[in-house]
Amino acid sequence: MSAASPRIGIVGTGAIGGFYGLMLARAGYDVHFLLRSEYATVRERGLRVNSAVHGPLALEQPQVYRDVSQMPRCNWLLVGAKSTSNAALAPIIAQLAAPDCKVVVLQNGLGVEDALRPLLPESVHLLGGLCAICAHRSAPGVVEHQALGGVNLGYHSGPAGAEEQAQLAVLNEMAEMFRQAGVDSAPMPSLAQARWMKLVWNVPFNGLSALLNAGTEALLGDSHARVQIKAIMQEVCAAARALGCSLPEDFPEKLLMGTARMPDYLPSMYHDRIQCRPMELEAIYEAPLAAAAQAGVSMPRTEMLYHMLRFLEANGQG
Repeated sequence: MSAASPRIGIVGTGAIGGFYGLMLARAGYDVHFLLRSEYATVRERGLRVNSAVHGPLALEQPQVYRDVSQMPRCNWLLVGAKSTSNAALAPIIAQLAAPDCKVVVLQNGLGVEDALRPLLPESVHLLGGLCAICAHRSAPGVVEHQALGGVNLGYHSGPAGAEEQAQLAVLNEMAEMFRQAGVDSAPMPSLAQARWMKLVWNVPFNGLSALLNAGTEALLGDSHARVQIKAIMQEVCAAARALGCSLPEDFPEKLLMGTARMPDYLPSMYHDRIQCRPMELEAIYEAPLAAAAQAGVSMPRTEMLYHMLRFLEANGQG
């Protein structure tokens, strides 16, 4: 392995890991996929992405592994699994990490890197990857990619320390690999700000889609729902600003306009609820609510949404 030909590992080959791993592999990068339940299917049939942006994509013979002990150590690890499994994933990440490994957490929510950092070796770099993508897994080894696909990257912690140039060099290396793979990518000066910016969309749309069994088109098409979505977005913006993140005043309206131009989309939390998987309530709701409370900001609509989702989960509907 060398810096010129990095080995990339995908931990969590669902919609996110499957899409970005396939794009990198098709660009000629040495990509290795760790799978569990879908291993046999993907080994036999390969990976498929039905993309409205790039057309039908296939990786006929991906390098796949069911046992972490058989997978080689990697220079880069992209974590596409949900944040609800991070505690269990930490030993796997540590085992797969080559010296000076860069771990990119492609997850929603706030504080996911803070929770993961103490569980990882000090020698690894920890990055956050904020994915702007409409994608879901429709079958084992099959991803439906409806729109977008870019990734913004922020440095959290590791051997680069607080040196901005060293952090930027790491971020630019990953961003360039994504760009070579046909994925828009850019380094972000503040990981915290990037995460809050994504929460402005995720907090209303993820929760309301799961709660109301509705996609973005239906939610925006109802005037009452749209009012609530914008009000929740404004709550999130107020919390972000109180915590030092500068967000434009018109940011919620711009997000609403951008979402209206997207194809009808069912966010990840909807799929988690329908398939009775744990919803990412801690990262998308608990952590932002706690941070806002500490800053003296009230988020009543967000808090009500969070409690309703907790009710669904507690009663076997999530």
